[in-house]
Amino acid sequence: MAPVIPTHGDGRRMRVGLLGGSFNPVHEGHVQLACRALRQLGLDQVWFLVSPGNPLKPVAGMAPLAQRLAGVRARIDGVAGRRLVATDIESCIGTRYTVDTLARLKRLFPHVRFVWLMGADGLAQMGRWRRWRDIVHMTPFAVLPRPGYNPAALHGQIARRLARWRLPARRAGTLATCMPPAWVFLPAPQNAISATEIRASQAAHGRRRE
Repeated sequence: MAPVIPTHGDGRRMRVGLLGGSFNPVHEGHVQLACRALRQLGLDQVWFLVSPGNPLKPVAGMAPLAQRLAGVRARIDGVAGRRLVATDIESCIGTRYTVDTLARLKRLFPHVRFVWLMGADGLAQMGRWRRWRDIVHMTPFAVLPRPGYNPAALHGQIARRLARWRLPARRAGTLATCMPPAWVFLPAPQNAISATEIRASQAAHGRRRE
């Protein structure tokens, strides 16, 4: 299948949310996050960046990239007027770390206004990301709530260091046009589902059938 997003870049002009992850597997919580970002941030599209391998997650139990990509495409098919896009562009351009992916995407699509999307768990763990300071100065980002992580994320070291650049939720629609660093926390209904729980449930179901 030809890539949905060209890796040579083009002149498109739009606001694009980037939702990176293993999606092992994708679930309704991911889709809800993406749809909420479309509405509240005034985005034209959300790209699901299906990672070839998250450096912070174990390799054991990770489904093949093609399987995870197919799962995302099937889950988002027809949702939000096809404004949700599944892509393995990180595999195509040879990046694994967020900072490298953002740098390449900004070169490939110089007219696109990107916004990085993540759950509160991502903000809580951001200090472990490679060159996280470069990331926040490269692209605005939006944080959505995640049960069990919100207090640690919003009162953690990273949030405190970036407090001066946090926008109020009422200004979320301007985030894509803001010069980074800029970020916003979007209050929203919380979905406790997780890929880890889904995999555990699938494994338990498989054992019962044996």
